[in-house]
Amino acid sequence: MSDPNETLRQAALNYHEFPKPGKLEIRATKPLANGRDLARAYSPGVAEACLEIKADPANASRYTSRGNLVAVVTNGTAVLGLGNIGALASKPVMEGKAVLFKKFADIDCFDIELDEADPERLADIVCAMAPTFGAINLEDIKAPDCFIVERICRERMNIPVFHDDQHGTAIVVGAAATNALYVANKRWEDIKIVSTGGGAAGIACLNMLVKLGVRRENIWLCDIHGLVYEGRTEDMNPQKSEFAQASNLRTLEDVIDGADLFLGLSGPNVLKAELLKKMAPRPIIFALANPTPEIMPDLAREAVPDAIIATGRSDFPNQVNNVLCFPFIFRGALDVGATQINDAMQIACVDGIAELARATTSAEAAAAYQGEPMTFGADYLIPKPFDPRLSGIVSTAVARAAMESGVAERPIEDLDAYKAKLDASVFKSALLMRPVFEASKKDARRIVFAEGEDERVLRAAQAILEETSEQPILIGRPSVIEARCERMGLDIRPGRDFRMVNPEDDPRYRDYWTSYHEIMKRRGVTPDLAKAVMRTNTTAIGAVMVHRGEADSLICGTFGEYRWHLNYVSQVLSDKDHHPHGALSMMILEDGPLFIADTHVRVFPSPEDLAETAMGAARHVRRFGIEPKIAFCSQSQFGNQGEDSGKRLRAAIALLDAKPRDFCYEGEMNIDTALDEELRARLLPDNRMEGPANVLIFSNADAASGVRNILKMKGGGLEVGPILMGMGNRAHIVSPSITARGLLNMAAIAGTPVATYG
Repeated sequence: MSDPNETLRQAALNYHEFPKPGKLEIRATKPLANGRDLARAYSPGVAEACLEIKADPANASRYTSRGNLVAVVTNGTAVLGLGNIGALASKPVMEGKAVLFKKFADIDCFDIELDEADPERLADIVCAMAPTFGAINLEDIKAPDCFIVERICRERMNIPVFHDDQHGTAIVVGAAATNALYVANKRWEDIKIVSTGGGAAGIACLNMLVKLGVRRENIWLCDIHGLVYEGRTEDMNPQKSEFAQASNLRTLEDVIDGADLFLGLSGPNVLKAELLKKMAPRPIIFALANPTPEIMPDLAREAVPDAIIATGRSDFPNQVNNVLCFPFIFRGALDVGATQINDAMQIACVDGIAELARATTSAEAAAAYQGEPMTFGADYLIPKPFDPRLSGIVSTAVARAAMESGVAERPIEDLDAYKAKLDASVFKSALLMRPVFEASKKDARRIVFAEGEDERVLRAAQAILEETSEQPILIGRPSVIEARCERMGLDIRPGRDFRMVNPEDDPRYRDYWTSYHEIMKRRGVTPDLAKAVMRTNTTAIGAVMVHRGEADSLICGTFGEYRWHLNYVSQVLSDKDHHPHGALSMMILEDGPLFIADTHVRVFPSPEDLAETAMGAARHVRRFGIEPKIAFCSQSQFGNQGEDSGKRLRAAIALLDAKPRDFCYEGEMNIDTALDEELRARLLPDNRMEGPANVLIFSNADAASGVRNILKMKGGGLEVGPILMGMGNRAHIVSPSITARGLLNMAAIAGTPVATYG
C-alpha cells in the first residue's frame, strides 16, 4: 500500500516541475508582430513614454505596469513552518504568493529573494527598488528584523509597504475575532486575552485587537519563557515590552483563568485541554500554529463543547488565512495610488471581511467548498478564500478608507462604479450583463423556476431578491425548500420572500390540470393524463402558470434533456405569435463575447429557419449593448462548394437580402474567415462586414453545439444562456451545467420585458 504522505510529496513536486518549472511566467500585454510594433514598443517610440514620466513621475502608472506591480520580498529567514531555510529555498513560497496575488486580485507580482541577513542592509536594497514597484509585500523575515526592515522602508518609501506575516495575519484574526465575539455575545472592552507567541504575527495581532477596542491591560502575552512581565530581561524587545504585565504570575497556566480568547501563534500542543476548563464561559480558541495547532480542535471541543475554534489549517472550520486579506488590501491601495497602508485601511479590511461572513454565502464559494458549513456562526466566522465577493467588498472598503484618511494620490470619484468593475473582473458576465440587469429593474416580472428544490435555483432566488426587482416563484415541496435554505444559510423562506407551487398539494391543482387539458385535449391528452402531468411535471406546471398569466416567464432545464423540456414549453406556450426558432448562447471569452446559434432547437434548419434565427439573434444581441455582426458558418466559403449546408445558408442570406435589414450579416464562410477580417478581405474584398463577427450561425445544431462546448470546456468560455428565441421571453431552457450565477443571469434576461428589445 502506498504511503499517502509520499504520494502527496510527489504530487507537489510534479506540480512545481511540469509542464514547465515554477509557477510563474511573463507575458507581453501589447502586440509585437512587426516593425511598426517594435518602433513603438522600443526605439524610438519608447522615448516618448520616458519623457512623459520624467516630466511627471505620476505618469509611470499611465505608461508602465508599475501601478499594478507588487514585489514580494524575503530573505528566507522565517519561511512558513520551515524556519530559516535561506533566500533560494524560499523561492517556491514567494512564487506561490505571487500566484495568489494574480489569481485573487489580478495584481502582477515579482518574487524577489535577497541573500541578505542584516536588516538595515536588506531595507536599503528594498528601498532602492521603489522606482520599479507600486507596492512592497515583505514576507517571511524573522522577528525582530522584520520590524526594523518595515520601519525603515515605510519611512523612506512613498509607496505601500506591508509585512503580510504581521499585518495580514492580524487583519484576518481581527475579522474572525469580531465575528467570534458576535456569536459569543461578548464585547471588545470586556474580554481578557491570553496569547502565546511573541513573534511578528503575534505582536501585530495584539496591536490590531487593541485598535479594535481591547484594553491593553487585559492582554496577557506568553512566549517560550512564560509570561511577558515588567522587569523581564530574557528574550525581550520593544515590541514585546509594550504588553508586559505588572504581575507575579509567570506561566500560561497561571494566567489562563477567566480568559475569553486564547490567541495562539506559537507551536504545537502548547495549550492543554484541562486549561480550557479554566477559561470564561463560551471560550474563543484561536490555535493558529501550523501545521500542528496549539491544541487540536477535537480535543478542545471535547473539553469545552461550546468553544468557538479557529485554526490555520484548511481541514478544519474557520481557517485564518492571509489570502482573505493581502490581495484585496493591495488592490484597493494600488487603485487609489495610496502612499501607505495605514490603520484606517487595515480596519476597513477587517470590517469588510467580517461583514461578508455575516452575509449570505455566495454560490461560487459554496460550489468550491461542497460539504463544508457555510452558514454564519461558530463554524463559519470568516469567508472562504474563493468567495468572489471579497474583491469588490474588501478592496472598495480599503480604497474608501485610503481616500478618507488622506493617503490616496489618485482618488476614485465613483466607488460604486469601481466596485462594479471589480465584480466584473471576478464575475466574467457582470459587465456584459449590466444593460440587461438595468432593463430588468424597470419591471417587476414574475419568474417561475420549474426545479425549485435545486440548490442552484435557491441561491439564484436569493440573489434575484437582492439584486433585481423580479419576483421568483418556485415549484417544489415547501418543507424540502425550507430545510435546504436553512442548511445553506440562505435568508429567504417560502411564503415570506417568494411564492411557491407545491406539486403534491396546491389549491390551484384543479385549475392547472383543466387548463392543460384544454390546451392538449385534441392532442391525445385525457383528463387523467392531464392530472398526472400536473402532479409530476414541473416544467409543464410552470408553462401553464405563464399561460394563465400567473407568471411572466419560466426557467427550466437544470436537469434533464433540453428537447424534453422544449416539448412541454412548445405544447403550452406556442401560438400564432410565438414559437421556438433557435437557442442563442453568449460565450464570454478572453477577448470579448461571441454568440453561437442555433445550439438546441432545430437540428437541420431550413433557409427560412436560418433567416429567422439571424433576426432573433440580432434582437437579443442588442440587449447586451452590442451591435450584431452575424456570420453564417459552413465548410463552404462564399459559394465555392455546392453541398447542402452551403446551399441552405446562401438561400437564407437571399431571404434576408429581400428586405432592408438593420444589422450586418455575411456568409457563407468558414469560422476563421468570420473572425479574421484580413483573411475575409483577401477572399472577398467587397464583403459587407468590418472587423470580426460576433455572432456565428451554423447550418445544423451539431456544429453549433460542438463549437459552444469546445469554447466552454477548452477555450475558457463562460456561457450566458442558452436564450430561447421566438417565445417572447416567456420561457428559457437552461443546460444542466448551469451555475447559480448563470441562473441569475437568465432571470435578468427573462425579467426584461419584450418591448424593451424589440
